[in-house]
Amino acid sequence: FCIHMRYITRAGIPLLEGLRDLRDSMEKRGFRDVLTALLEDLEGGKVLSQALAAHPAVFGAVFVHSVRAGEQTGLLDAVFERLAESLKWQEEVAAKAKRLMIYPALVLAVVGAAILFLLIYLVPQVLSLVETMGVTLPLPTLILMAVSSALRSYWLVMLLLALALGVGLPLWASKSEAGRDWWDRTQLRLPILGPIVQKIVLSRFTNTLAMMYRSGVTVLDALRAGNRVIAGGIRRAAQQIADGRGLSESFQSLALFPPLVIRMLRVGETTGALDEALDNVTYFYNREVLDSIENGLRVLEPLLTAILGLLLGGILVSVLLPIYDLIGNLPL
Repeated sequence: FCIHMRYITRAGIPLLEGLRDLRDSMEKRGFRDVLTALLEDLEGGKVLSQALAAHPAVFGAVFVHSVRAGEQTGLLDAVFERLAESLKWQEEVAAKAKRLMIYPALVLAVVGAAILFLLIYLVPQVLSLVETMGVTLPLPTLILMAVSSALRSYWLVMLLLALALGVGLPLWASKSEAGRDWWDRTQLRLPILGPIVQKIVLSRFTNTLAMMYRSGVTVLDALRAGNRVIAGGIRRAAQQIADGRGLSESFQSLALFPPLVIRMLRVGETTGALDEALDNVTYFYNREVLDSIENGLRVLEPLLTAILGLLLGGILVSVLLPIYDLIGNLPL
């Protein structure tokens, strides 16, 4: 959409004609319906930003604000070009983040299934055989037996609890204010993933701020962030800016940005090239995000393998301990 809009605005093609061509060539029915609604609004006398604002699920607030600024300044083609670059980068980061999560998810699924098989089927059979031989069971084996017995006795309750958590928790985190606050705060506290999430949010924020500032939107109107925890800090910085403090000074008080970023912003304020400074900060965070994802993959894979290996090893040792004692007590 952004690439097509950049083309028609730069080529001077009438907006309605360009949108009709895009709608007719669109394969996805859902987005084609959105384009049809946009055309109806434009034919009814609305400007593009007003028509886009009627579809917040497709076009976010930043997108609409940027288009509105482009309409006011006559730089719609540049706005759509920057939006296309921003969305392309977000798609690239999302793909790399999925790579970060695929391996742990697969390992957890496979090893989790193996652990359940051991606890529900194999462990009870082996240990019941050992018990009939009158061997004193060590503490690790008794704990393993208790866990295995609980799983076999209450598996339906545990399954229902897991389903309730798997369905209820995402709904609560997405539909309620308290849930969204909890989820945004939890994301930032996750080991390995938390710093990556923070860098992604800050990168999007500086990229959006640079784009909207260059489009003529005032700094106070452009200060927005996706994560609610970081957004709260940004709002405090906005209040300080409204009180007369500089952008770099206000950001420094947040403790969200490293000293290098603060220095880059201060130089941009001093030289009057704040948009270039924000572009440099965005490049800095883009590089940091990609490096952090790669490093996260290097750390997470062996760490997860070691943790799950210890779990499996603990189960096997708990099963083998009484067998070893039984063999040791056999008469020669």
